Amino acid sequence: MPQANPEVGSAELVSAEVSDEDFAHIKAAVHEFIRTRVVPREREIADGDAVPEDLRQAAKDIGLFGFAIPQQWGGLGLNLAQDVELALEFGYTSLALRSMFGTNNGIAGQVLVGFGTPEQKQRWLAPIAAGEVVASFALTEPGAGSDPAGLRTRAVEQENGDWVIDGSKCFITNAPLADLFVTFARVRPADDDGPGIAVFLVPAGTPGVRVADHDRKMGQEGSWTADVHFDNVRVPASALVGGQVDLGYRAAMTSLARGRVHIAALAVGTAQRALDESVQYAATATQGGAPIGRFQLVQAMLADMATGVMAGRALVRDAAAQWVSGRDRRIAPSVAKLFCTEMVGEVADKAVQVHGGSGYMRDVPVERIYRDVRLLRLYEGTSEIQRLIIGGGLVRQAERDSGAGTGTTKEDRS
Repeated sequence: MPQANPEVGSAELVSAEVSDEDFAHIKAAVHEFIRTRVVPREREIADGDAVPEDLRQAAKDIGLFGFAIPQQWGGLGLNLAQDVELALEFGYTSLALRSMFGTNNGIAGQVLVGFGTPEQKQRWLAPIAAGEVVASFALTEPGAGSDPAGLRTRAVEQENGDWVIDGSKCFITNAPLADLFVTFARVRPADDDGPGIAVFLVPAGTPGVRVADHDRKMGQEGSWTADVHFDNVRVPASALVGGQVDLGYRAAMTSLARGRVHIAALAVGTAQRALDESVQYAATATQGGAPIGRFQLVQAMLADMATGVMAGRALVRDAAAQWVSGRDRRIAPSVAKLFCTEMVGEVADKAVQVHGGSGYMRDVPVERIYRDVRLLRLYEGTSEIQRLIIGGGLVRQAERDSGAGTGTTKEDRS
C-alpha cells in the first residue's frame, strides 16, 4: 500500500492525546447527547432548516467544535481512529448537527493543523476549537468540483507582498455562518514546479467577500451551503497558508483524504439508524394479523442491511487505523468512502421499502435519511473520483514495485 508522507499530519503518527479511558467518557457523553437531546428534535431541525441555538451551544460546551483539534490549541485532540467513533454517533441523527462543526474539525481545520505556520495556528485554532470561529473550506467551483486541479479562482501577488483574490466558489458548507474561509486559488498554471495552487486564510468580513443566500437542497435541512464570491479581495502575505505558494493542492488532497474516512463513518452511523428503525417497524407493523418481520422477504432485506452496516463499520475502523499509523493515507480512505456511502444509499432504499407507504411520509425518519444520504456520495469527492483514486493508486503501486513506472502523475507530484 502507498506510504504516507511522514512530514504531513505527523501528529497522528504518535500516540493519541486522549487515553482510551478518557475517550470512553467522551464517547458516552456524545452518545447521550445525540440520543436524548438531538434525536427527539430532528423534525424541528428539518422544519426550521436550522440547528436550534441551544443545541449549538451544547455542542460547544462538550467540545464538539474542536474534537479533532490538538489540545495545545484548545481542542480535545482526538486522532482519526477516535474521530470516527464519534462520527458513528453523529450519523445516527440529523446530519445537519455534524455539519455545524464538521468543517472546523475536518477539511478546513485540518488544513491549518497540518500546514499552517505557527503564527496562523496561534491566531486561528483556539477560536476554531472553541466554536467562536466557524471555518469554511472554499475549494469547490462550478468548473472544478471533485478535481481541484481545475480551479479558476486566481490569486495575484502584489508588489507589497499582499495577494488579490478573484473568483467564485459553490456549495460551500457553513458559508452563511462562516467567520473564516480557507480559500484555494490558482497562482499560476501547473508546471514542473508544482500544481500552482495556494491556499489563503480569508476572514469573512474582508472587503470584496460576498456570500449568497443559502442553497435549497434535496435534504440535510439545517446544514447550510452557499456560493461565495471573491471580488478583488486583498489579503496580506501572512494569509498564505504555510507561507508557500505551491502548498494548496497537497493541503486539499490531504485534508480531503482524512475527511473521507470521517464521512465513511458518518454513513455507517446513518445506516445503523435506518436499520434500527426498520427492525423496529418490522417487529411492530402487522399485515394479515402478523408482524411483517415474520415475512421472509422482509427478513432478507433486513439481513442485507445488517451485513452492509457491519462490513462498513469494520472497514472504516481499519481505514482509520491505517491513517493513524501512516500505513495508507490515500487508497484506504477512498475505499472506505466509496463502500460506506454507496452502502448507506442501499440501506436507506431498503429501509423505505420495509416501511412501505409509511416510509414515503415526510415525518418518518427513514424518509429523511433517504434524502440526506444521497449527498454523501458527492462531497469529499464523488464515488467516481474514489474509483479513480483506488484503481490508479493500485496500478501505480504495482508499477513502482516492478520498476516499470517511468513517469510521474499529478497525484505523485502532490
